[in-house]
Amino acid sequence: MSLNVIDLIKGQLGPALISQAASQFGESESGISKAIGGLLPAVVGGLANNSDNPGVLDAITNASSSGILGNLVGGASSNPIISNLLTSIFGDKISGIVNAIATYAGISNNSSSSLLNLVTGATVGTIGKYATDNNLGKSGISNLLGEQKGIISSLLPAGLSLASLNLGSWFGGSSSHAEAAPRQEEPKIEVTRSTTSAGTNPDRNNNDGGGSIWKWLLPLLLLIAAAYFIWKQCEKKETTTTTTVVDSTGSTTDTAATTAPGDTSATTATTTRTDENIDLNGVMLKGYKGGMEDQMITFLKSGDYKNAADDAALKDKWYDFDHVNFKMGSSTELEAGSQGQLDNLVAILKAFPDAKIKIGGYTDKTGNEASNVKLSQARADFIKSALAKAGVGAQALGAEGYGSKFATVDAKASDAERAADRKMSVRFAK
Repeated sequence: MSLNVIDLIKGQLGPALISQAASQFGESESGISKAIGGLLPAVVGGLANNSDNPGVLDAITNASSSGILGNLVGGASSNPIISNLLTSIFGDKISGIVNAIATYAGISNNSSSSLLNLVTGATVGTIGKYATDNNLGKSGISNLLGEQKGIISSLLPAGLSLASLNLGSWFGGSSSHAEAAPRQEEPKIEVTRSTTSAGTNPDRNNNDGGGSIWKWLLPLLLLIAAAYFIWKQCEKKETTTTTTVVDSTGSTTDTAATTAPGDTSATTATTTRTDENIDLNGVMLKGYKGGMEDQMITFLKSGDYKNAADDAALKDKWYDFDHVNFKMGSSTELEAGSQGQLDNLVAILKAFPDAKIKIGGYTDKTGNEASNVKLSQARADFIKSALAKAGVGAQALGAEGYGSKFATVDAKASDAERAADRKMSVRFAK
């Protein structure tokens, strides 16, 4: 019976490591556990599919003496063996795997990427140790990996699909083609034409002169149509534009609708904002072009912060978080996808250690104002505390909850409209 190496690897990925990773990455333990459950068969499948790759076999052999199993959470992400190995087995599919796991487990892409490195480190470290303990050479390791192809097909969790990445065959999948159905002969339609001494279609009027009416009727119809179009354009006296921003999932959709009085039709244009690479001194952060990270980095690089005389010169420019959202009514639980932008803020502050910030929390106009102030203050304090845990607490000079003091949307407006007032922001400070 073939050895299931996944059972061996799970010994390195127990509750203690899951708890440590959850704390390190700012995710729930259930999300970390779910992500590992999806990544483990994917990584083993990738290795099995490359069981004859000399680079893969070298990496596993060297991993046994690298001590990688002793520091999976902290060391796997920066280990060159892991980075090179992932590129070797997944190539340009790495980002697709990271996105798929993040969506499946409800964690950020940053956490998913770190876990991919962690699971890969645990996998090669465990297999390398097993090979050393059992005197397996490279051929033995290759055979062991090849045997996994028949095992891992049943271990990919339900609800996680890697089919779009063309990895299905790695998990023992196969494709079949249905036998083409025999082509049926098209039915023949028999047409009978009556003929007379005048030829086929005796009722047809062959008087070419009858078409002369179109010489004046067609231009007249075109003229009427043009006049009607101009009249309708002049009738449009009112244009309404509505912009809706939905930001808790990491994407923003702007919808513009234009209508005229009496016109029941609407023209809708939708633009979806997606994360792009934002350059932080050579390190790429994921964020919106023109979003919080992009604006803050641009401001710091411009020298405007350094040249600001005092805090008063900075207090009016706030940067709204694009992705950080708290669960309804909570000041301690973030919605999925929020941690990534907090990590980006930490990276910016570490890259510019002289920069100081202040955090602000805001609510809409609904509800009791005292409760709104308390909630917004607690949320601002939570973010300040998170920055302190990440090692940049000294750069966060303050956190203040403003409640609905700066809200601009009426309390009677729709929830979607009032969402613009519910936000977390930061500004530079001195």
